[in-house]
Amino acid sequence: MPKLIEMMKPWQWMLYIFFWALFVTSIDRHDLATWPQFFVKFLSRIVQYTLSIIPSLYLIDYLRPIFKRDNPINVSMKILLLFAITSAVSATLVMLVMINTGWLVYERKAFVLNVLFNIVITVGFTLVFMLYFIRRYRELIALKQSFEHKLTAQNDLIKARIAPHFFFNTVNSLVSLIESNPPKAADLLQHVSALFRATFDGAREISFEEEVELCEHYLAIESSRLGDKLVVNWNLPDDDVMYDMVITALTLQSVLEKMLLNVVEMTTETIFIDITIEWHQHRVTITVTVQLPSKTLMIVHDLRRHVNFYIQAERLRAYFDQSADIQSDVTNEQIVTVINYPLYDVSI
Repeated sequence: MPKLIEMMKPWQWMLYIFFWALFVTSIDRHDLATWPQFFVKFLSRIVQYTLSIIPSLYLIDYLRPIFKRDNPINVSMKILLLFAITSAVSATLVMLVMINTGWLVYERKAFVLNVLFNIVITVGFTLVFMLYFIRRYRELIALKQSFEHKLTAQNDLIKARIAPHFFFNTVNSLVSLIESNPPKAADLLQHVSALFRATFDGAREISFEEEVELCEHYLAIESSRLGDKLVVNWNLPDDDVMYDMVITALTLQSVLEKMLLNVVEMTTETIFIDITIEWHQHRVTITVTVQLPSKTLMIVHDLRRHVNFYIQAERLRAYFDQSADIQSDVTNEQIVTVINYPLYDVSI
C-alpha cells in the first residue's frame, strides 16, 4: 500500500486543493455579491481544505500498519469518517476566524448548514479520490507481481549459473579432503550447506549481516581450493549500522564469484580483494577492489565483457529504487566494482 502523501508531489496537492476550492466557491456563490467577497471566500476555502486534507493524509499514512490488517470496506469507511471530521473541524475554525475579523456575520443556522455543506462536499471528493487510489493501487499490485515473476526468473538464472562450475569444484575439494583431512571436509560441508540453502530460498531482501555471512561461507569454500591465491580484506561499518542495513540476497556474493572466476582462477599469483561498505546520506556504497596480477596477462577487453552485473542491478532496482546500480571500472592494474543503492534509516 503506497503512502498517500507520496502519490503526488506537494505542488500537485496544492494545485488539487486550489481547483477544489475554486470549484466549491463557484457553486456556493449565491450569497456573494461582489468580487472581493468571492476572493475572501475562495481564500478561506483554500486554507480550510489545506487544514483538512494534508493532516488527514499524514494521519492515514501513519495508520497504514493498522489499516493493512483491516477489511478494505472498514478502512474506506474509517477514511471517509476521518475526512468528514477534519472537514468539520477546519470549516468551524476558519469560519470562527472570519467572524472574529468581521469578514463573516454569525448566524447559527447558516453556520451549521455551512459546516454540513463542507462535510458533504469533502466526502464526495474523497470518494472520487478513493476510486482513483484503488485503480492506482491495483496497477501497483500488478506491477509488483510482474516484478516478482521477473525476479524469480532472474534468481533461476543465478542458480543455473552458480550450480555447475561451483558444484563440481566443491565436490572435487570434498573428495580430496575426506581422506586427507576429515575435520576440514566437515567444515567445508557446513559452508556448502549454508550457501546452497540461501541460493535456493529465492529472490528476497536480507540483512547485510546475512549477506556478509554468505560471502564468508562462499570465500571459505573457495579458499579450500585456491589456498594462498586469495586474500580478502573487509572494511565494514559498526555493528549498530550493519544491524539496520539490508540488501538483495547473493548480490555481493555474485560480484565476488565473478571476480574469482575471471581473475583468481586465471593466475597463480596472490590476488588481493578489498571490500568497503559505507552508508551515507541514505545511500549504501559497496566498493569491491580487485588488484590484477602483474605477471599474468589479463586482457582488459575480455574482463570488461565478462564482468557485468545486469541481473544483480535489476534485482536491486526492483527492491530499492531505479537509481540503484552496479558499475565496474576495469584498468590494467585493478577492477573496481561499485554497488550503489538507496537505503533509508528505519530508525529516523
